[in-house]
Amino acid sequence: MNEKERLFKMIEGEKTDRPPCICPGGMMNMITTGLMELAGTSLPEAHSDAILMARLAKSAYTSGCFDNVGAPFCMTVEAEAMGAKVRMGTDTIEPHVSGYVIDTTSDWNKLEKIDHTKGRSGVVLDAIKILKSELENVPVVGNLTGPVSTASSLIEPTVFYKEMRKKNADTHNLMEFVTDQLIAFGLAQIEAGADIIAISDPSGTGEILGPKYFEEFTVKYLNRLIALLKKKGAKVIVHICGQMRQVYKQADMIESDVLSFDSVVAAREARKELPDRVLMGNISTYALEFGDTVKVKTLTRFAAENGFDIISPACGLGMRSPLENIKAMGEALRERA
Repeated sequence: MNEKERLFKMIEGEKTDRPPCICPGGMMNMITTGLMELAGTSLPEAHSDAILMARLAKSAYTSGCFDNVGAPFCMTVEAEAMGAKVRMGTDTIEPHVSGYVIDTTSDWNKLEKIDHTKGRSGVVLDAIKILKSELENVPVVGNLTGPVSTASSLIEPTVFYKEMRKKNADTHNLMEFVTDQLIAFGLAQIEAGADIIAISDPSGTGEILGPKYFEEFTVKYLNRLIALLKKKGAKVIVHICGQMRQVYKQADMIESDVLSFDSVVAAREARKELPDRVLMGNISTYALEFGDTVKVKTLTRFAAENGFDIISPACGLGMRSPLENIKAMGEALRERA
């Protein structure tokens, strides 16, 4: 069973030889200094060069770390394309937004549409094309920053959250615009060759928004995005950060093929609350960076035995995470098979 068959069968609820071990990219960045050394490629240069981006993404597979490849390696591509200022980081610090575009949700119509023919969005599409052409039996994962997280990268987040209540209509207008841009970018990634689209929306967590706004903003706009991506033929993973206890009901309304959670979510609890969903997670990135292989294998076996169908890091990898710890996840799954 090759990597693509294994992942797709698991997503479709069919029997597999073992759980897949993946790291999508985007917020769930898989690139470490060790992988950069193996690939002879560095960040931040690879954020803006399709050949280097594809080479780094491929190294996460060829080194035996993960059963997939994915791009990009950050959450700033969409916001930058809509006018935000971004600092590109270093080989140990990921890119981050350094300047917002608008001061209030009322100014949503001043935002730029994403132009996929230029800038880093174009780089991502070209990298996906390269990966698709070079790895026939390996799932290629494209990535989107979720609607709430993208919107709150265009405007100061505390203002954005306040205006959900104070300027509700304008905030929905902003969300509609942002979601339209994400739909276009996601469809372009599928056209370029992405088999799966992973959407990470850490700013749209129930811990921040509470159940009411989580449903009104996170669930609503994720589902609008998901529907068109699935119609185009891609499978969809959605990652939500934070504790889920108060929003399991709303999370089950998210129409993705897979739900992914971070390490604060207990495997048994998630499986009990979401018995019919394909779940992905949730190996502590702290353990991956600062633990040892024995700890990582223990966490991996526990996650696989107690609720998670697909094993992945709980968030983006720390850049200094040792390769032996990352490889230990897949090793534990193969030993268990």
